[in-house]
Amino acid sequence: MIVAPRWKPVVAAALAASAVAALGALTTDIGDWYFALRKPAWQPPDWAFGPAWTLIFALTALAAVVYWRREPSRDERLRTLAAFAINAFLNTFWSLLFFRLHRPDWALFEVGFLWLSILALLVRLRRGSVTAAWLVAPYLAWVSFASVLNWTIVKLNGPFGG
Repeated sequence: MIVAPRWKPVVAAALAASAVAALGALTTDIGDWYFALRKPAWQPPDWAFGPAWTLIFALTALAAVVYWRREPSRDERLRTLAAFAINAFLNTFWSLLFFRLHRPDWALFEVGFLWLSILALLVRLRRGSVTAAWLVAPYLAWVSFASVLNWTIVKLNGPFGG
């Protein structure tokens, strides 16, 4: 299959977002341990997390495409790809810590780095495209909310481990 150059960033962004989403899903084990956790009354229902993350990944992929098409510098594009890669790692790592290792306390520590990586990504994208930066803003807002939720779960259920 031959992909026209105009569509290459779209295909690449869609594949990357899908891969990060798939890795996140693989590291998310919602089982008895998760259901036994005490959660605040204001936590969204479990079914809402999938659509929220789907929208966030779609907007983030779109932000990458918009930025890629507007940024003429190859070096800046590569640095931005590195920022996306770091963010993808931190996003997946949070799920691993929280859901697989059953360590919301460690995930709470790590979410600070995830949040900073999103902020750095937003600032980097803004240099090339204000639109791209705005497309990442819901991701920052969601992880801000999720951080408070993570903190509350730690507070309601800790200590963890041992």
